Amino acid sequence: MDLKSLASIAGKDIDALLEEYAKISGTLSKLGLSEYESRAYIALVAAGSTSPTFVAEIAQIPRTSAYKTLESLETKGYARSKAERPRTFAAVDPSELGEALAAEVRETFQKIESIKDVLSERGVPQMIYTILGKDRVLEKIGEMMDKSEHSFVISSPSIAEFRRKLGKRFTNAFLRGVEITVITSPFVKVPKKVTSVRRKGLIATDVISDGKTALLAAPDLSACGYTDNEALSSHLQDFLRIMSESEV
Repeated sequence: MDLKSLASIAGKDIDALLEEYAKISGTLSKLGLSEYESRAYIALVAAGSTSPTFVAEIAQIPRTSAYKTLESLETKGYARSKAERPRTFAAVDPSELGEALAAEVRETFQKIESIKDVLSERGVPQMIYTILGKDRVLEKIGEMMDKSEHSFVISSPSIAEFRRKLGKRFTNAFLRGVEITVITSPFVKVPKKVTSVRRKGLIATDVISDGKTALLAAPDLSACGYTDNEALSSHLQDFLRIMSESEV
């Protein structure tokens, strides 16, 4: 079954379906899914519990990438697998997932609002700088890690990206005696010799260095806000500490 067949079943023409498909895929990408992951999740919703081969056919992704893509979706909380042969996957119910993501977004903005209130009460200027571009965001996080003297905390569902791009910097920070804490999704591999905390439903990326500098990045790391305001950074660090204490 391909998109043309699905369009026929749904009573739509192929151009209309492709337009809707592109809009949904674009929205999912803003939540941190890759193009293949977005397509695979939509395919799972349409097909129900099914095999990676069938998902590849519907989603129009390479069969060789389907299994890894579905495992990544499961790690991020968008899919569940069944321990059977052959292994099959099913989408987490869209309404259930939507409520969970909405709650996470609300929590994030409540966090930002509380920071604003604290700073206003203390009469502290709100000094946040915007950085655009994934490479620049990653470089800024690497720079924060390089400058860390005693603590570095990162909360993100995309730790694999940081392991690939900043692996040596993690090692160097550890060798300098920096205490590194990684808050990430269940089953995601983390760098060696760091303290790991598992949390479901993570969307954005938060980084705190020494309680003095902080960074909040979009799910796809395309942009971030950075501050060297210690009051703001300390408040964010307290929030991440609370998250780490409510480990799941």
